[in-house]
Amino acid sequence: MSTTITEAGQYITFKLRDEMFAINVAQVREVLELPQITKMPTAPAYMRGVVNVRGKAIPVVDLRLKFGLPAGEDSLNTRVVVMELDLNGESTILGGIADSVHEVIELEPSQIEPPPRLAMHWRSEVIRGMARVGELFIIILDINAVFSSEDLVLIEEAKE
Repeated sequence: MSTTITEAGQYITFKLRDEMFAINVAQVREVLELPQITKMPTAPAYMRGVVNVRGKAIPVVDLRLKFGLPAGEDSLNTRVVVMELDLNGESTILGGIADSVHEVIELEPSQIEPPPRLAMHWRSEVIRGMARVGELFIIILDINAVFSSEDLVLIEEAKE
């Protein structure tokens, strides 16, 4: 279960379709323009392939598909958010494709509410909270919870 956010933090915001998401900036290594992606033939649809980042093969996941959203066309605004995740106690580098990346914002705990229990089409265990910034709601993700041990196996295979 996700923990309540009790201190101010910086979050990078990005869009998937019409929804705005955020993850803790401490888990983001860099944001890349969409590079050439080498496809992996037997991978599930959400696993787009691998990219070369300074000589290392980094697996790339289409976050839209991972969240059960329809696939979208990549555009000039499409970015790869290179993240450092803790999966099963193992540090893992992974790229996530987002429709666009917006800004780094500072959020206070008072701006963040627990995720609503009903009417959400996201799995509640991957959501740390909902932040309201002006008229906009931002879904704060527990990005580690988004990926499972099955994903870790695919990620390891992708790097080989």
